[in-house]
Amino acid sequence: MKRELLSLAAAFSLFACRSEPQAPLAKAPAVAAPVSTSDAASAVAPEVERMAWWREARFGMFIHWGLYAIPAGKWGAATGHGEWIRTTAQIPLAEYEKFQAQFNPVKFDADAWAKAAADAGMKYIVITSKHHDGFCLFDSAETDWDVMNTPFQRDILKELSEACARRGVRFCTYHSIMDWHHPDYTPRREWEKERSSDGADFARFRKYLHAQVSEVITKYHPGVLWFDGEWESTWTHEQGVELYNLCRSLDPALIVNNRVDVHRGGMGGFSASSDAVGDYGTPEQEIPATGMPGVDWETCMTMNDHWGFNAYDDKWKSSRETIRMLVDIASKGGNYLLNVGPKADGTFPAEASERLAAMGAWMKRNGDAIYGTSASPFDVVSWGRVTTKARADGKTTLYLHVFDKPASNELRLPGLGNEFGGAGFLHGPRIALPVRREGSDVIVTLAQDLPDADCTVLTLTIDGAPIVYRAPVIESAADEFVSGTTVEIARASAGLDVRYTLDGGEPSATSTRYEHALALTTTTTVRARGFHRGKPVTETVERTLTKVAPRPAVDASQAQPGLRRERFAGDWDALPDFSSAVALDSSVVASIAPVAREEHVGCRFSGFVEAPRDEVYVFALACDDGGKLWIDGELVVDNDGLHGTVERRGHIALASGRHALRVDWFNKTGGAELSVKAAPLGTPLAALDPTVLSHLP
Repeated sequence: MKRELLSLAAAFSLFACRSEPQAPLAKAPAVAAPVSTSDAASAVAPEVERMAWWREARFGMFIHWGLYAIPAGKWGAATGHGEWIRTTAQIPLAEYEKFQAQFNPVKFDADAWAKAAADAGMKYIVITSKHHDGFCLFDSAETDWDVMNTPFQRDILKELSEACARRGVRFCTYHSIMDWHHPDYTPRREWEKERSSDGADFARFRKYLHAQVSEVITKYHPGVLWFDGEWESTWTHEQGVELYNLCRSLDPALIVNNRVDVHRGGMGGFSASSDAVGDYGTPEQEIPATGMPGVDWETCMTMNDHWGFNAYDDKWKSSRETIRMLVDIASKGGNYLLNVGPKADGTFPAEASERLAAMGAWMKRNGDAIYGTSASPFDVVSWGRVTTKARADGKTTLYLHVFDKPASNELRLPGLGNEFGGAGFLHGPRIALPVRREGSDVIVTLAQDLPDADCTVLTLTIDGAPIVYRAPVIESAADEFVSGTTVEIARASAGLDVRYTLDGGEPSATSTRYEHALALTTTTTVRARGFHRGKPVTETVERTLTKVAPRPAVDASQAQPGLRRERFAGDWDALPDFSSAVALDSSVVASIAPVAREEHVGCRFSGFVEAPRDEVYVFALACDDGGKLWIDGELVVDNDGLHGTVERRGHIALASGRHALRVDWFNKTGGAELSVKAAPLGTPLAALDPTVLSHLP
C-alpha cells in the first residue's frame, strides 16, 4: 500500500515535482565539515582523539566576567541586568566605556579559581575572552578595548591558563562573534541613535575577529573555542565555515562548538542542517528530554538566573539541584558546563562557592559514576538515573543513581537482558545488595538507609555491553485517516520477535508475528509486544488509528492565483494578533516566503490551498523566529516563539477542493526563515506548488 501511495503522489498538483523526506530540524546533530586542505589543516587529529579528553571530562566551569560585573546588575532603578546590560539598559557607548577605567579586580587569584574548579570535580574551564560588549580579558594587539588598558593591567587569560595547567584543569575560552563596540560590526542596536553605521565594513570586522581568534589560539592554547553571538543577520554559514577552518588550521586538536555556524536550532542547541560545522551541540539553560546517540553535546547553565554577576539575583539553584542536573546530563551522554559570574573584585559569590564545594564533596565520593561514562541504556527509570562504563574484562558497570527511594525498596531495571553479578554502594557501607530477575526485569533490593540524601550511587556488574529489551514502536504519520493508512511496527531492540493484535487483545507468543506494514481501512487499535524465546520481554504498547470524515471544501469560485501578504513592523517575542494591527503594506505573492533578511517584521499570508482528493494532509511549517498555520480556521501547526530555524508539523483531514489557509510569521532579529510543505498522509513532504494557492481579490 505504501508504494501505491508514493506513486499516486506524483499525480497531485499539491506538491512540487522535486521532494525529499524531511527530518526534524531541531534534532539534527552537529556535523563538522571538512577543514581546509592546507598543509596545517591536513594534519587534523582524528575526531576520536580530539574529543577524547572532553568526553571523559563530563563536567566543566563556565566563567562570564568582564566590565558588566561593575554595575552588578543595576542601572538606574532596574536591578535585573547581567552581561547584556549595555543593551538591556540601553547604555550609550561613551557611557559604557567609562567602566574600563573602573576595572581593577585586586582580589583576582587565578590559582584560587583553578583550584575551586578542580576541587568541584570540574575538568575544564571556559572563560569569556570577549563577550558581546567587545571588551577583552587578554592582551590584544588588535585593540585598546582590553584589560591591559584598565588600572588592573594584567593578562587574565595568561594567568588563568597557567593556573589551570598547574591544577590539571583544561583551559578553554568563549569568544563572541557579535561585538557591540567595534565600529565595523553591524547591525547596530536599534536604540543606538548616536552611532551611525555609515562607513561600517563588516569584511573589515571579520579580519579583526580572525586576528583576535588567532591571538587567543596561539597565545593561550585553549582546548575548546566556545563561540557565541552568531545569530544576527550579518553572520553567514560561509563565514562560519571560514572561521571554523581557521581555528582548526591553527590548532588541529582544537575543539570548536557549533555556534561558530548559523544553524543552531535555538536554545535547544543542536544544529539544524547537515551542512553545519562544529564539534558539539550547545543546549542552553535546558537539558534535552532524551539523549542524542552518536552526537556530542554540552548543556551550559547558570547557578541562578544570570550569567554575569548580579548582586540582586537570589534565585540560586540548590546543591542538590546542581548535583542531580550533572547526573541527569551524564546519563544522557552529555557534558555539564556550570556557570560562575565573578564579582568586580575578582572573587566568586559566596553562594557559588558553597555549591561548588558541595558538588566537589559529592564528586570526590562518586566521580567514577560520572567521568568517562556513557549514556543510560534505559529509556527511563522512575527512581533516578543510570550511567555506564565498559570494563577491561569485557563486563560493564552500571551506576545506579538513586534520587528517590521507591516505596518498595527496590530498583527495577526494565528489560535488562544481560547476566548480572553483584550490586553494592559505590561509596558507603560495604555490603552486598540482593539482585534477582523478575520476568524481563532485573531487581536490586536496597538497604533500609541510603548514605547520600542528594544522590546515592550503586554499582551493578553485568556481562558484556548492556542489552535492553525495549518495547516496539507503532509508527504512523498520523492517528487519523480518511480512506486508509499504513502502520509499521519498529523493533526498538534487535533480535526481538514482535507479536501484535488488531482487536484490542493482549499480544501473546501465539499472536500474529509482525513481518510487514499493516494496511488499515477502519478504526483500529494496534497493540504490540516484544518476545524472546517465546517469553514476553517488553511492555505492551498500543496506538489507535481512527477513520474520520474530511473537512468539507469551501466555495472559492472567484479566487485568483497567489496569496495576499500583509506586512507589519514590531518588536515581538511571540506572535501578536495581526488582525488588530495596521499593515505597512499589502500585496499578492506567489508563495509563502520571508521578507528578505528584514528584522522586527511580521507577515500574514491568507487565501486558499487546494486539496486534490479526500485525505489527511500533513503540513510542515519551518521558521525563524515564530509562526503558526491555520486551515479553515483550525490551528494545525504552532511554531511560535523565539528560536532558530525549527520545523514543526501537524495534520488535518480535508475533502477535495479549496480550503482557507492562513500563515502568521514574525522575525525579531537574525536569520529570517519561513517555508511551508505539505503532503497527503504517507507521502513525502514537498513545497506548496503556486498553482494550488489562491485568494479572493
